[in-house]
Amino acid sequence: MKHCFSQDRLVNRIAGFAVMAFVCLSATTGQGAKKGGHPNTSEWINLFDAKLSNALGAEDWKVKDGVLVAKTHHTLWTRESYGNFVLDLEFKVAKESNSGVFLRAGDMKKVLSALEIQVHESKDGSKYGMVGAIYDALPPSESMAKPVGEWNHFTITCDGSQVMVVFNGKIVIDADLNDWPEKGKNPDGTPNKFPVALKDFSRIGPIGFQGLHGKAQAPVWYRNLKIKPLK
Repeated sequence: MKHCFSQDRLVNRIAGFAVMAFVCLSATTGQGAKKGGHPNTSEWINLFDAKLSNALGAEDWKVKDGVLVAKTHHTLWTRESYGNFVLDLEFKVAKESNSGVFLRAGDMKKVLSALEIQVHESKDGSKYGMVGAIYDALPPSESMAKPVGEWNHFTITCDGSQVMVVFNGKIVIDADLNDWPEKGKNPDGTPNKFPVALKDFSRIGPIGFQGLHGKAQAPVWYRNLKIKPLK
């Protein structure tokens, strides 16, 4: 896939990748992270409190022993908006589970106003609907999903236009949203469902977790949701 960059854009992109590299290096060096790219989150902020008092849609979810699971199809949203951050979490799927992590939603009432990192037992009908993908925009570089019933680990970094996903120890998404300058079209030429170009998506907004979704309405369990805001 061939790209042409102006000098200014090339400089900005190099700077962006430098920031992302620093985040990954910090996650794997002196902070006590386990080998493979996931950070030590012991001093990070809990995304939600134990009673979900800082969440929107809490009545449609339940918490038991620190594990979140949806009771309905409604999304659980943070009350707070986040711009640049690293989000660390674990999830477990059942057979035919379908969920997702929404990032920096521009409008909580419009699902397609947010990037979604797909959480799935396998994949849905979308070309890029497999677990670990940026939904309908970019597939993961490789499949890292563990079998049904085992815990998976995401570390998701959003920093300006840069989005990175570490999935069970491997970087599977390393994207620059500026590479999506057209609405309804991905850089590889495939169509997507988004009415706004991804480069123009909101760079600040709440984080959400999709409730029961898909034909099976199978649950997804989340735990150890931690966030570290970036300057």
